[in-house]
Amino acid sequence: MNSLNLNHLRYFWLTAREGSLTRASRRLNLAPSTVSTQIKALEEAIGQPLFDRRGRSLVLTAHGEVVRQYADEIFALSEELVQSLRDSSASRPTARLRVGVSAHLPKLVAYRLVSPVMQNPNGPVHLACFEDQPERLVADLAVSQLDVVLSDAPVGLASEVRVESLLIGESPIALMAHESLAKDLREGFPGSLDNAPLLLPDQSSAMRRLLEQWFEDQGLRPRVIGEFGDSALLASFGMQGAGLFPTSAIIANEVAKQYHVEQVGLMPGARERFYAIARPGRLEELPISLIVENGKAVLESA
Repeated sequence: MNSLNLNHLRYFWLTAREGSLTRASRRLNLAPSTVSTQIKALEEAIGQPLFDRRGRSLVLTAHGEVVRQYADEIFALSEELVQSLRDSSASRPTARLRVGVSAHLPKLVAYRLVSPVMQNPNGPVHLACFEDQPERLVADLAVSQLDVVLSDAPVGLASEVRVESLLIGESPIALMAHESLAKDLREGFPGSLDNAPLLLPDQSSAMRRLLEQWFEDQGLRPRVIGEFGDSALLASFGMQGAGLFPTSAIIANEVAKQYHVEQVGLMPGARERFYAIARPGRLEELPISLIVENGKAVLESA
């Protein structure tokens, strides 16, 4: 093999990321057969199969995993090159910050952490925020589609994605409820929570695990009547009196005003954590470091 066709490599890389020819072809605006043909051409050039085709599923072979890792690096560098050229050609360079926000992170917390970059003393910042499940955000981060991800959980050591997680800080957890429910539950708190109607984040949320452990330690068994993947939707149901719901104590006052609810009480010992996740070495760079330093200041006061 004398040279590598980067178009073929890109088609393979997107298919590996998406996990299917159909989704990759939609991203590329091409027919699945065209993408498949290009991948086969890459396999022939390399001399090794890159996917095991198991029914409708595609699974990377050992060689495919190696090629995918190199492709991650190649396209990350390509993105950095293009961005660098754009910045250097501008008459007044504007820093661009692409922030991924975990769907489990309350929107008000995300705003408190990110908003200071818009008053960056070192120059204007063009901010772009994207919300998704944390695993998809980290995958985008690894290939330079994002600059930093804010999440309620770090990336595990067993992850194959080359990123680093930094604990920004912690916040106590407050339980909120509609006025009528809050009034009843405040008396005798936290014992009053036994058999109380409760709205929870879904199972993938770090807060969910904290809550379950706290209730178990307290010997309490509230009635779980709903689970939600989005914190705003969770609060909206709580606003209507469906049940009490958790939120970060640092935004409890704002949540009370926005959703017309009241604080029932704090959960002693249960503290939510917030992390900044970025590719190695980037957490110290501006404007990402502004998010980290501001976040530490905000959370230290909680």
